[in-house]
Amino acid sequence: MALITRRHFLQGAGTCILATAGVGTYSTVVEAGLRLDITQYGLTLPHWPSDLTLRAAILSDIHACEPWMSPARVRLIAEATNALAPDIIFILGDFNGGNHVASLPVWPEQWAEALSILHAPLGTYAVLGNHDLLHGPLPSMRGDKGESIRRALVHTPIKLLENESLRLEKDNQAFWIAGLGDQTGYFDDHHRWKRGPEDLPGTLAQIHDEAPVLLLAHEPHIFARIINPRAQLSGHRIALTLAGHTHGGQINLPGIAAHSKLNLPPEMMYGHVVRDGHHMIVSGGLGTSFVPVRFNRPPEIVEVTIGDGAMPKSRILASRTSFDPSHPKGTFGL
Repeated sequence: MALITRRHFLQGAGTCILATAGVGTYSTVVEAGLRLDITQYGLTLPHWPSDLTLRAAILSDIHACEPWMSPARVRLIAEATNALAPDIIFILGDFNGGNHVASLPVWPEQWAEALSILHAPLGTYAVLGNHDLLHGPLPSMRGDKGESIRRALVHTPIKLLENESLRLEKDNQAFWIAGLGDQTGYFDDHHRWKRGPEDLPGTLAQIHDEAPVLLLAHEPHIFARIINPRAQLSGHRIALTLAGHTHGGQINLPGIAAHSKLNLPPEMMYGHVVRDGHHMIVSGGLGTSFVPVRFNRPPEIVEVTIGDGAMPKSRILASRTSFDPSHPKGTFGL
């Protein structure tokens, strides 16, 4: 066997260091900070009217903070969302920064102003996430149980839903959107842990007809209760659950099991989930938590088209493209 010389050893070590630095630069600067993908799903759902086609754009886990998710980047995301021309827009919580190495906060008034340009004929609706209740604009800042976020959203076209259901219509067909309070919880003023305000039975109790329901939740953990036949939650009316929180794993490397930390089975971490005829889509989100790194899960806007008109019956489509803000029509290219 040939001996490894000191020179060859140093060359090999240098290559490893450069490769590691390259991956770190890509995952921090490029994937987490510059990429923006559009992930599209086309669904034919049970209990959904055959002549109702609905296009929804979904944002999740913005985690606004400097320099990783600045107001300018939030505005770019809003512009990309508008360019999709959706019928309705959903924001699935975690507006506050979750990054422990962020340099400066982005205040609610700043990201709210950036998001205020969002426009869809049926409106824009949001729920809160665990970071919105647990702390302030950064993890190191004291929280106010989401009050500053609620105040900021009042001055935008975005309607916040906290355990609230609304009946909407498109093409003379009715459907409901049900927005849950956060499931995780927060520390009160006496440093005692308080359960999150989520009230699934109370939210569903507001639904007074058989029109299908789109359920908005920050954490996908709620899906276990929806598919549980013993829960008696009238789950058959929930056509689709939309969730975020997981960041799709955020850092997807072999041997790193992000799902175990979140107490979720791996198949519920990301994408389209089907269990016993119930459907859920888990967004990979836009920002980052703990560290400003994404790997193999770029920031994404999710576009969901529901209805028989979306594609051939029973076929489910998932595709990904990248938004190109320089295109004259704001469209996106492969």
